[in-house]
Amino acid sequence: MLLLTSLAEAQVNRYFVYFKDKNGTPYSISQPNQFLTSKSLARRTQQGISITTEDLPVNPDYVNQVKSTGAKTFFTSRWWNGVLIESDAATVALINSLPIVKETILVAPGSKLMGGRKSKIRERKNNTAEDPVNHFQLQQLGLEKMHADGLRGEGIPVAVFDSGFEGVNLTAPFAHLFSENRVKYTYNFVSNTTSVYELDDHGTEVLSVIAAFTEGSYVGGAYKADYYLFLTEDVSSEYRIEEFNWTFAAEKADSLGVYVINSSLGYNTFDDISMNYTPADLNGKTAIITQAAQWAIDRGMIVVCSAGNEGSNSWKFVTPPADAPGILAIGSVTGTGLLSSFSSMGPTADSRIKPDLVALGSGTSVVRASGAIGTSSGTSLASPLVASLAVGVWQGFPLLSATEVGDMLKESGTLASNPNNQMGYGIPNYNVMTTAIREPKSEVLLYPNPVVTDIVTVSTPYPSEGVQIVVYDTRGSRVLESSTFSGGPVELDLGSLRPGLYLVLIRLGRETVTKRILKL
Repeated sequence: MLLLTSLAEAQVNRYFVYFKDKNGTPYSISQPNQFLTSKSLARRTQQGISITTEDLPVNPDYVNQVKSTGAKTFFTSRWWNGVLIESDAATVALINSLPIVKETILVAPGSKLMGGRKSKIRERKNNTAEDPVNHFQLQQLGLEKMHADGLRGEGIPVAVFDSGFEGVNLTAPFAHLFSENRVKYTYNFVSNTTSVYELDDHGTEVLSVIAAFTEGSYVGGAYKADYYLFLTEDVSSEYRIEEFNWTFAAEKADSLGVYVINSSLGYNTFDDISMNYTPADLNGKTAIITQAAQWAIDRGMIVVCSAGNEGSNSWKFVTPPADAPGILAIGSVTGTGLLSSFSSMGPTADSRIKPDLVALGSGTSVVRASGAIGTSSGTSLASPLVASLAVGVWQGFPLLSATEVGDMLKESGTLASNPNNQMGYGIPNYNVMTTAIREPKSEVLLYPNPVVTDIVTVSTPYPSEGVQIVVYDTRGSRVLESSTFSGGPVELDLGSLRPGLYLVLIRLGRETVTKRILKL
């Protein structure tokens, strides 16, 4: 018995250590360029999103104190304010005695730094030469018209979180991503390497829907975008560590300036039943991955995820992170536009409509790890179709916020006037959106610029619609705001601001115009 007890205590597992605070951190909100790229700061500034203490990296001294106990330290989390470790139980007790530590939780057994993926419906077949390619799934969302308008994702950073991208670096349908330098970053949080072209081909098929291209044969929904590929899970097991891997990837995507995240992943039950979620937990604030997704959304990224394939089993409901309030959770329909039997449904535990939208997930055309074209089924394949649409819309209307893009996708849905908990707002369509959106008008004037006095005048072409004006400094902090419905030019008093460069966001209904001013 003593021997068994000793062996149990010596077992090395994976834990997440939460710190109590970020006191003494060498990082500062006033110098965000120390931990966020210029692309990340630009995305926030354009949408009026400030840097907060949640964005500050973990205090490195705290990590060193944990490491000094003998634990192996791996990835840190800014948002959770903690670090992933491998350790035995005796060392965890030492860690918990540190005054800087709030708590330590078990996230997975063993020391492999490995996780697992929720099983997915993946009915697969290879196409023959006579089979059609992916024309229908593009046409269903108006993506072919989007491409004809010159919107193929150019300049938009897109992250894909999945279980492996086998064959992507070797096969012809993905070759353009490398010849055109469109794969900007890769990381494998399962094995702690930069190699993502291994372990599984689920991510390969998901990525193909949005990024593959073979002239005359297969066209991804946003094949000219820039891609950031993250391997966050492994199919061999199912533990909470995967939710933390997802968080690490989301934080990295945030810091690199990613605009759109596609995550065809979902979690509700685990190999350790004490980690299981229940339908009552689908409240948008309980699941670890749901909270992480909301933090990503709050930082100005569009997060698109699969709703889940639980519709025909006892669970039935969407799986986290699909319950996050700001996420775009995507269900599946058939080629005739009917709900796929496996597609997860809503509502959430707090009675919100889910899924948000639907797209083709029954018999979706994909590219295999071998480079062959075939079909697969699951909400995992519907998600990147809607993500493609989000990428193109944001490319075409870059002054919209992430929230506005998401709202416009829902407003274009076939069920927008009467959404339900089976198909949400329905099938979105680019053609509907482009007829409803007005291009931001060049007639918006801001003068004088540079500002030699304290007063600057803003003149807009639609004074009767009301105007909201928000001024940000170069750190992305909101320093001045004004709203008016009086009509005519708006005068802003900049007397409270120090000399320097500022960004002015001018909102007219759904339109947003960005101007830069210099106060002398």
